[in-house]
Amino acid sequence: MSIKHILKDISPSTISAGLVAVLVGFASSVAIVFQAAQAAGADNHMMVSWILALGIGMGITCFGFSIWYRIPIITAWSTPGAALLAVSLTDVPIAQAIGAFVFCGLLIFLLGISGLFNRIMKYLPLPIAAAMLAGILFKFGLNVFISSEQHLGLIASMLVAYILGKRVLPRYAVLLVLAVGLVFCLLFYAPDTTQLVWHWPTPVWVTPAFDLNILLGTGLPLFIVTMASQNVPGVATLKASGYQDLPLSPIMTGTGLTTMLLAPLGGFTFNLAAITAAICTNEESHTDPAKRYIAGLAAGVFYFTVGIAGAWLIALFTALPASFIAALAGIALFSTIANSLYAATSDAQYREAAIVTLLITASGMQLAGIASPFWGLIGGMMTHLLLSRN
Repeated sequence: MSIKHILKDISPSTISAGLVAVLVGFASSVAIVFQAAQAAGADNHMMVSWILALGIGMGITCFGFSIWYRIPIITAWSTPGAALLAVSLTDVPIAQAIGAFVFCGLLIFLLGISGLFNRIMKYLPLPIAAAMLAGILFKFGLNVFISSEQHLGLIASMLVAYILGKRVLPRYAVLLVLAVGLVFCLLFYAPDTTQLVWHWPTPVWVTPAFDLNILLGTGLPLFIVTMASQNVPGVATLKASGYQDLPLSPIMTGTGLTTMLLAPLGGFTFNLAAITAAICTNEESHTDPAKRYIAGLAAGVFYFTVGIAGAWLIALFTALPASFIAALAGIALFSTIANSLYAATSDAQYREAAIVTLLITASGMQLAGIASPFWGLIGGMMTHLLLSRN
């Protein structure tokens, strides 16, 4: 693909979609990554290294996959995986924790190179996948209005900006929401900017050590959680947006390899994104699905920038009200939630199974340490199989 062709496809809406995806993905869960790093015994220098490794890994995979396949393929760290690590790495030597990350990456790599994940996903009906996605995103939509209890003026101004943007400039509605929200925060909340000090991050290498108990007790659950709670919903997000022919095996292989290479620097997992991917794959990104890959390229550049400027951006994000991030995420996902609900319930053959999937996923339940999207998928598939039996 030529540079001229890429420049022709660039639009402000796709760039803003990539920016919002990175802003939401980073700010909404970076605290969990810090908790995981602290549980592993990482000091401040190591934490900065973790952000550097994660930013570089997500930047390279987002940009590389998106430009190669011309699909907005958004990658992310595993937020459920980080939550798992935050409670399972206590008293685990950091070298053995890194070994568990490498092991998880190896399992993802083997699942991708074998083609097994691609074959499994072919049997997942679109309505059930869409219902799972709607269940994942539902709480983000609710959080917009829950946040108004504390910051009514901020949330109201962002909602008005979205509605007016959809009426006048629908492709740039989310960008308008971002701008209005930032201006409101600067005018009325006076965020603390004293900690916004720039310095270059330094990677910290930790040679992995392998302990069988840690590999089975932490590495294997990390793999299961990442596949069930991130990669499966990530595929559902792309398919619900109309990208049916996905190069799943190369993506799994690539993210697994990236995890193995960057784990010693703190890149604990790389996988398909679901929530942030939905921001880049919907109509607000671009009305033409063939040009939404630019949002993936933009996300890659912004993720790489986040990695380089990790310490500075961490201070910036923590200075903004949490309600701003929650509202920005939810509003950016309104149309995706609506489209997912339509795809989930429009086919009467799958309607009951889709509702079961939606409710289980939205409940947030956890069984055996595995998050609700996996159990929603299981419940929906079982419901469909039982109802479709002659």
